[in-house]
Amino acid sequence: MEKFLKDFEVENKNPSEEAIRRWRNAVALVKNPRRRFRFVADLAKRSEAEKKKLQIQEKIRVALYVQKAALHFIDAGDRGSIEKLGQDELKLSEDARMAGFSIHPDELASITRAHDIKALESHGGIHGILRKLNVSVDEGVKDSNIPIRQNVYGLNRYKERPPRIFWVFVWEALQDLTLIILMVCAVVSIGVGIATEGWPKGTYDGLGILISIILVVMVTAISDYKQSLQFQDLDREKKKIFVQVTRDGKRQKVSIYDLVVGDIVHLSIGDQVPADGLFISGYSLLIDESSLSGESEPMNVSEEKPFLLSGTKVQDGSGKMLATTVGMRTEWGKLMETLSEGGEDETPLQVKLNGVATVIGKIGLTFAVLTFLVLTVRFLVTKGLNNEITDWSSTDAVTLLNYFAIAVTIIVVAVPEGLPLAVTLSLAFAMKKLMNDRALVRHLSACETMGSASCICTDKTGTLTTNHMVVTKVWICEKSVDVKENDSKEMLISEISGASSILLQVIFQNTSSEVIKDDGKTSILGTPTESALLEFGLLLGGDFDALRGEVKILKIEPFNSVRKKMYVLVAYPHGGTRAFCKGASEIVLGICNKYIDSTGESVHLSKEMVKNITDVINSFACEALRTLCLAFKDIDDSSIENGIPDDGYTLVAVVGIKDPVRPGVREAVQTCLAAGITVRMVTGDNINTAKAIAKECGILTGGGIAIEGPEFRSMSLERMKAVIPKIQVMARSLPLDKHTLVKTLRDEFGEVVAVTGDGTNDAPALHESDIGLAMGIAGTEVAKENADVIILDDNFKTIVNVARWGRSVYINIQKFVQFQLTVNVVALMINFVSACVSGSAPLTAVQLLWVNMIMDTLGALALATEPPNDGLMKRPPVGRGTSFITKAMWRNIIGQSIYQLAVLGVLNFSGEKLLGLTGSDATEVLNTLIFNAFVFCQVFNQINSRDIEKINIFRGMFDSWVFLIVMVCTAVFQVIIVEFLGAFASTVPLSWQLWLLSILLGAVSMLVAVVLKLIPVERTTKHHDGYEALPSGPPEGIV
Repeated sequence: MEKFLKDFEVENKNPSEEAIRRWRNAVALVKNPRRRFRFVADLAKRSEAEKKKLQIQEKIRVALYVQKAALHFIDAGDRGSIEKLGQDELKLSEDARMAGFSIHPDELASITRAHDIKALESHGGIHGILRKLNVSVDEGVKDSNIPIRQNVYGLNRYKERPPRIFWVFVWEALQDLTLIILMVCAVVSIGVGIATEGWPKGTYDGLGILISIILVVMVTAISDYKQSLQFQDLDREKKKIFVQVTRDGKRQKVSIYDLVVGDIVHLSIGDQVPADGLFISGYSLLIDESSLSGESEPMNVSEEKPFLLSGTKVQDGSGKMLATTVGMRTEWGKLMETLSEGGEDETPLQVKLNGVATVIGKIGLTFAVLTFLVLTVRFLVTKGLNNEITDWSSTDAVTLLNYFAIAVTIIVVAVPEGLPLAVTLSLAFAMKKLMNDRALVRHLSACETMGSASCICTDKTGTLTTNHMVVTKVWICEKSVDVKENDSKEMLISEISGASSILLQVIFQNTSSEVIKDDGKTSILGTPTESALLEFGLLLGGDFDALRGEVKILKIEPFNSVRKKMYVLVAYPHGGTRAFCKGASEIVLGICNKYIDSTGESVHLSKEMVKNITDVINSFACEALRTLCLAFKDIDDSSIENGIPDDGYTLVAVVGIKDPVRPGVREAVQTCLAAGITVRMVTGDNINTAKAIAKECGILTGGGIAIEGPEFRSMSLERMKAVIPKIQVMARSLPLDKHTLVKTLRDEFGEVVAVTGDGTNDAPALHESDIGLAMGIAGTEVAKENADVIILDDNFKTIVNVARWGRSVYINIQKFVQFQLTVNVVALMINFVSACVSGSAPLTAVQLLWVNMIMDTLGALALATEPPNDGLMKRPPVGRGTSFITKAMWRNIIGQSIYQLAVLGVLNFSGEKLLGLTGSDATEVLNTLIFNAFVFCQVFNQINSRDIEKINIFRGMFDSWVFLIVMVCTAVFQVIIVEFLGAFASTVPLSWQLWLLSILLGAVSMLVAVVLKLIPVERTTKHHDGYEALPSGPPEGIV
């Protein structure tokens, strides 16, 4: 089969347009393009959307560069008259003026969009705009006047296509060409039948086909509609972005969709700018506008260049902005409209199964044509032998019409339209379940690819650990002090009495977090590390607001994963400037030349003392503590111009922060190792801390090595290739190291790599990996945008669950393909052989339509939505380029097909004799028995298909309620068709003996499956790291 699918190969991530077009050109025999390609990217719409995007970007570039230049040539007096004219035309409503607003939304939008600094100055600058929007920087927007702001200035929402209603899916299901042909046949059959046999008998055959078509269409539409609802839920989750704002004098988190004009927004590294706005205050704010303008060079935003555009990203620094324009008035809003056009790239499995459907469809079409020709030729030969070749009646026309309907129905059954759609059904089901399990899948292909992951490169903090940090040790005044929750403030202060004042300063002055007091309760808003330090400062009796109020902050250089330290420069009211620094222990220690001794005095830092402090850092790290150094430096006012210095600091303290390992992580790591998935920890922490945590998690084992980032990045490619298989921990790494590791694993070792990331600088590694996993809590918006899956609870166990569901999707589709191909082979062969031998087809059009629904929509529901079992994580991952239809699947398909064809063939040609059927209805009873036995063979084979390898196919069956419901519904409806709908389905009621025979013939297929699974077909293979795959023979299944 694989050699016929060469054109149906695409990359799991960012496939080329050439590959996408190649497989589409290779697709043939599509019965219903609108349904089959619903979840396939529309390249024409995508191209059109790209053109719109480029037009918007060009418009923004013109606004940013051309218009700014043109403003210099406009006479100030003329500008004043133009502005006055514009203000006269843009009248505010009475409600807006009553609410205290005095600037029109369109005028406000044009100022930001055009970067019109002169217009801004004419309104009194940022403070003038604040007054005109009736808002203060400290208090922010009042909750009570949010509705009026939304009414006047608009909602921060973008135009979206309305969701499709149920009847749209019904209409799409009706677009199936073969069903349309069958409907025409049915109508003709009714007309001819009434003319020859009268009412109502003459309508039965045609009505039977029409009722079957309606049933097929409704079941298909309901299944598709439920899928669309699941995708809508996922889309809503994807769009949940939160920002920090000041409202009613308090800093709080709100959804970007609840943002209003006038909101004071707090921005930090990795945030997405949620609306057009104006810079109020901040430090080193660097904005990446490439997503909006296409310009790769980041822009510095300051009081001189205060304009911020919605959709851009904070690359560095921090700041506050005033939201001035929201929703569709922003260029980002117009751009968002185009992003939903064109759809998402199809997944590799969807493409491959389109190929399988094409190959089988061509075979089916050949058999359908042959069947029609054989039936027609035999009919004509019979008429010729009876000398009736010139004697034609309406009955003959109905017979030929039925032959044509059977041929068309064979095409309905033979073209497995449901194969590629089953992938979407399975993925939608898995994505919905994963969302409930705290994993948001952003791209369909990621869920599928995760099942093949052979390596997970994971962060430490927050993923393997709880991210709830507490200071448990501190080295200060030349001694280590244990910090316990029940320690009194006085006891702690007495231990560090000589340096408590400067310690509180380095904690409270050098932070980007805030201590918030509300109704007597104290809470901290900030990162876990900074929160731990602030909690420690509060435990020492420090007053955050009082200490912050003593100084004026001159400059901040926020922490990032490259610098690994944070600086702040402050000025004291009575003169004097001081710089504070905190960050990675060995890095901060390296810029210090003094330290606070046991008397609280600042003394020279000798080499011996550096060694002692390094030993302290390592001892803390070996206890799995995260270590930070806190330092300060007094600066002459004359040297402020040169920026914050990076040497000559005085070390105040080494802080040890405990971040406990998450419960269940060790077990999750063991599950990965048993599943042939290598787990590597990549962290920016001290190597001793990393090793201690890795050992606790079970990641660092006897044969593995821990390495530091600087050593790794200095290696040659050959050396890397020799070392990488043994690397289990990489400490003090930069985002570039993570990217290099991921790229080498993929390119040189052929690994399928999943990588976690939370920071802005992790974006390249997330993009390069096969599956990018962003953290939902600690992750920045930049990281989430570049990820394929968002781990909403930041938990490693959730990552393992994604892998489990990914494997489940893959194996479920294999089960469904095995089941459907068996039905295809049997239905085609029995009708063709019977037509050739006896001149009639035992399965009518109505019966084949029912079989089609069993194997297509209902089969997909039953097999493609089975939940994962523990056995999935006891086998190696599926490697790149592995054949999708395995030898074991071919064994089962061929074996079951032979059994079913043998049973149905014997019944078809010798059934009357063997069963002693006599009387005028013997043929009808036999054909009904064949139909009934055929359906029950499929019911039991569906149970067989629950496991391709194992003999015990009942394990977990009663946990899958969808499977059980489908089985029960199929059996019940089969009884109804045979016993009560005979006039429409060409069946007659059967005796209990024949019912029992039908069920027994179906059940024997389970014994056949046991015998087939005892036949070994695959050799045991080894994983690249020596992991041995589980054998595919019977012993595993018997257990």
